Amino acid sequence: MWCFGACFMNIDIYSFHINSTVTSRYAVTVITSRVANRLNESKEVHFQVKIPKNAFISKFRMTMEGKTYDGVVKKKEEAQRQYSQAVSRGESAGMVSSVGRTLEEFKTSVTVAAFSKVTFELTYEELLIRRLGKYQLLINAQPMQPVADFKVDVHIKEGPDISLLEVKGGLNTNELAKAVTTTRSGNEVWVAFYPTREQQTKCEGCAESGLNGDLIITYDVERLNPSGELQIADGYFVHYFSPTNVQRIPKNVVFIIDRSGSMYGRKMQQTRLAMLKILGDLTSDDTFGLITFDSQVDVWKPELLQGTEKNLEQAKNFVKQIRDRGATDINEAVLKGVEMIKRHPREGSASILILLTDGDPTAGETNIMRIQANVKEAIGGKFPLYCLGFGFDVNFDFLEKMALENNGLARRIYEDSDADLQLQGFYEEVATPLLTNVQLSYTGVGNLTQTRFSHYYNGSEIVVCGQITDNSLETFQAEVIAVSKSNEVKYEDSVSVKDLAGLPEHENIQRLWAYLTVKQRLEKEVTLKGEEKEAAKKEALDLSLKYKFVTPLTSMVVTKPHEEDTQVAHKPKEGEQSHGHHHRVQALPQLPPYGSGASFTSSGDYVRFLVASSHQPKPLCYDVPVATKLSLLSDPSSEFSMNGELKLYGGKGFKEIAIHYKTDHLLTLNTSEIRYSDGQNHVKFVWGQQPTNVSLILKNDEVDVTMGTVRVVFLLHKEDGDVFLWPAVHQLPKGVSLQGILEGHVIRCFFVSCPPILQTVL
Repeated sequence: MWCFGACFMNIDIYSFHINSTVTSRYAVTVITSRVANRLNESKEVHFQVKIPKNAFISKFRMTMEGKTYDGVVKKKEEAQRQYSQAVSRGESAGMVSSVGRTLEEFKTSVTVAAFSKVTFELTYEELLIRRLGKYQLLINAQPMQPVADFKVDVHIKEGPDISLLEVKGGLNTNELAKAVTTTRSGNEVWVAFYPTREQQTKCEGCAESGLNGDLIITYDVERLNPSGELQIADGYFVHYFSPTNVQRIPKNVVFIIDRSGSMYGRKMQQTRLAMLKILGDLTSDDTFGLITFDSQVDVWKPELLQGTEKNLEQAKNFVKQIRDRGATDINEAVLKGVEMIKRHPREGSASILILLTDGDPTAGETNIMRIQANVKEAIGGKFPLYCLGFGFDVNFDFLEKMALENNGLARRIYEDSDADLQLQGFYEEVATPLLTNVQLSYTGVGNLTQTRFSHYYNGSEIVVCGQITDNSLETFQAEVIAVSKSNEVKYEDSVSVKDLAGLPEHENIQRLWAYLTVKQRLEKEVTLKGEEKEAAKKEALDLSLKYKFVTPLTSMVVTKPHEEDTQVAHKPKEGEQSHGHHHRVQALPQLPPYGSGASFTSSGDYVRFLVASSHQPKPLCYDVPVATKLSLLSDPSSEFSMNGELKLYGGKGFKEIAIHYKTDHLLTLNTSEIRYSDGQNHVKFVWGQQPTNVSLILKNDEVDVTMGTVRVVFLLHKEDGDVFLWPAVHQLPKGVSLQGILEGHVIRCFFVSCPPILQTVL
């Protein structure tokens, strides 16, 4: 949580509390911030906090001058009217946005009268997921000013005893170690973080603006009963199933690696690093295959090979030679992987298909619905497909549906320095299958969450919830049937309903059931059609409204006091750009007569982007997060597209621009060199060099490119020690529908500052 321009000495966060209670893996976290306006005039005060992406906001309220203003959760369509009205008035709307790998940001503001106080309170809920043998509770705290009363309290209470506990993160550095106290007793843990005002300014990463970091609590529980852990409360049950005394199943894994032109540079390098480590972790009873693809699909070896030392060494040598080139034929590549696995059936093994790509299908079959149908038909439910989407250019919705339809999941790999570790981390989660075809059943129950799972992996956990429909039930019975390495196995458990229901640690099971049901119905809805799709969506919506969860189907409407604007909080989807839900739009004053134009100016963590055109009389101004990749221009009819990546750290333009034309043509420009590929020939130039046999006109500080019906001149600017690119569109096709930021614009480059009151945050 931080204040923006209102963070002066006279706007004081005098109390900041985070209280998180974890009851049997289900966490309810409450953030309470109390702020005082010490001035003799009213001031706008901002509340901004980061919460885990996996969480649902379930409550928000503001209290001031003796009155409480609660956020109301409504169906998204019903809230859209308030949202649209707020945007049209130039007011902020969409108070939740994605901010990276694990967090979402909630922010709002309110005008506080002179010498008055306001209390903000936000509650969010989440089920902690077991990964690699641990649960993780992530708490982010960044009041961005020292706070006299700063407290983080965490209480964890489980059924079985706690077997492992670790407290780490940026808020648990050496300077702050004395501020953290941990108490552990049997099945309970208490963690308190009470930093003094002085400690809040002297820790690593802290300054006069106070704390900014995470407190990460990881733990696990004893697993004495192979049948799992059963809990019952208020007519609902939860079953945690994670047997440990099971032999690992040999796996057949095929890696499908995108080597298209957009994987150039660090993406390809990190993919190679990750694959070398992953190959090193395969064992001799595993079999594996490697497929690389662009517009052409190549199989390293036609057969799945044993993970012997010799085979793995040859595979590593192959991986080291993978180079980017060409377009992206996802359909043919995945079908080839399915074919490889099906051609080598092996009793007592588990098969896994892993696709790594960073782009849309641009070669072969490019209709994503037909690709999804082809893959689903080919796999036939026999094994899971996991889709790893590299970066933000990838069509994540497409990958997610394809994975979910085939008993897998999609995960985004972020373009950071540790992308290779992200790839390895995902692989480790599925590296050790213990059971396949897992089916769970119970007596006297209904409204069950998912009960069939294709694989159970070491270090994970299967969670099933449901409603006890037989009121006369005295003994609750659970049965799990699965296939292990050698044979079918059965786990059975029988417990007294009366004994379980009387235990104190079983609160929140009903909310856990609702949370998990909504999550799973939303996933299921992606893969369904027609009436089944609508039914899944309706069930998720009804539960979201009943339990007041802010989900992709609902919004929270916050009406402010003193006739201020209405705000609407939406939950962003993984496929959306970070910062993608906050809009502030007003009209720009007319610019001087430059003709049509565009410019960038730097502003903190954003680059300001101004666009004007002949058919847009009033220019538009965008604040775009640094490192964002933008779709600049595309003509689907001629298969032309142009994308740009902004410079970091105060840059005024692009660090790299890529043009794709038809299947194989790729032109990539950065501030040091220009690369061109037609799928077979690869040419590299430096600025000022004269090319041969390539349709480019290259000078010292500009390159003139014509592809199809589009002509673009790229200017190499040098200003105040900064070097950056700028595209100037000189020719566009007539009578076609173009897309992208530069669509329909004849661009000239000039630099102006947008009025501070006007911006659109993408």
